[in-house]
Amino acid sequence: MLPNYKNILITTDLTPNSEHAFKHAVILARQSKAKIHLLHIVPEIDAGFRSYVASVMGEGTLEKFESQHEEEARAEIKQELETFAREELADHPEDFKNLANIEVLHGHPVSEILEAADRLEADVIVMGTHGKGAIAHTFLGSVAEKVLRRSRRPVFVVPLPD
Repeated sequence: MLPNYKNILITTDLTPNSEHAFKHAVILARQSKAKIHLLHIVPEIDAGFRSYVASVMGEGTLEKFESQHEEEARAEIKQELETFAREELADHPEDFKNLANIEVLHGHPVSEILEAADRLEADVIVMGTHGKGAIAHTFLGSVAEKVLRRSRRPVFVVPLPD
């Protein structure tokens, strides 16, 4: 029996390649009448850099600043993603109805993507990949590659177009 996608999780980092991946997710959703869940992760700041910024700002100031502005930043990113989706689907407004939700989360991208896939019962994860240099890829790996290795779901990785 062929798989039937009902929920498609598309991750975006707001780069041009994620636009390309979004189009692939829309086609998958259209063909299988699936719902699209659009996800953006605001990554954690490196602990060393965070400590430096906290020391420069003064004790407790960074935490206060974050708590005051986190919801505002999430709302702005969510609005940007909705505008992006509307613009991408302007020629096919019937596809916009397949957009079930837009989420903006904060944390480690790989963990957050996998947790969201579980919570949303995603049948497939669609994500773009950057094509970073060989040295960065060797030492760090890409988020897409880490999701691909750890996921129990199919992962559709869309490479950077030429």
